Amino acid sequence: MSIDIYKNSSFVDSPYNLKLQQTFSTPGTFPVTIPAGINRVWAVVIGGGGAGSTQTTGGGGGGGAGGYSAGWTYVSTSVTVGAGGTGTSTSAAGANGGSSIYGMVMAGGGAGAANSTLSGAAGGATTPTQGSQTSTVSYTGAPTAASGGSSYAGGGANGGNSGAGVSTGGGAGSATVTGTVTAFASGRGLITGGGGAVGTSGTGTGGNGGTGDFYAGGTGSSGTGFGFGGAGGGAGYLSAGDNAVANNGGNGGSGGGGGGGASTGGTAGSGGNGAVFLWY
Repeated sequence: MSIDIYKNSSFVDSPYNLKLQQTFSTPGTFPVTIPAGINRVWAVVIGGGGAGSTQTTGGGGGGGAGGYSAGWTYVSTSVTVGAGGTGTSTSAAGANGGSSIYGMVMAGGGAGAANSTLSGAAGGATTPTQGSQTSTVSYTGAPTAASGGSSYAGGGANGGNSGAGVSTGGGAGSATVTGTVTAFASGRGLITGGGGAVGTSGTGTGGNGGTGDFYAGGTGSSGTGFGFGGAGGGAGYLSAGDNAVANNGGNGGSGGGGGGGASTGGTAGSGGNGAVFLWY
């Protein structure tokens, strides 16, 4: 005997048959009012995505996705939503995403990408060090993941694709500046990192942002010369990642998507802002 869960009323997407009552997706700290008599809520908390990197020559790596946490918490009168890391055209490590928290449920931001070949790791319960390829321990206690490794919060990449996870790291870019070059994509997950970029005098193709469970990642740009090779932004929990434009990286999707890397002086993609959902 088989059961189709999509036609079986005993299977529901609402945790404990609660209703989604409040959603916060703008970065900042805000007051929260919970009706009297409710002492516990179920919170889903997502950190901001890390920004991609850009380089003077070659292509930058992609930023890591924001962390994802969910659980019961006492009622709190305030909520903090982490901002996504802001991408720039300055050759440096990408900015980290900010942490989000409600009560005792917290999620770190994704790490900004370090440079051409090293991308950012996904956020766990806290935010990794800027430019780090190693994620942090998740809210559930799942362990860290090193470069390219898969865990609840995936590691960044070192010259390759990132590891998979609930949140994933960014894909690596390429430092090669001649010939036909293709950069790397982020791994598959619920929330994903940005792709890596490439800057070459030949034909360059930027990496795609990771595909999430709900939305697609942005696509990298492709063409001949240094004006191409930007990488796509990673899928967020609330929206798709943006496509790269010329040598600029795409922004990560809302709800923690990582920003795509940029090539040869382009502007790296910013990470998507975090989000908090309260069920009661």
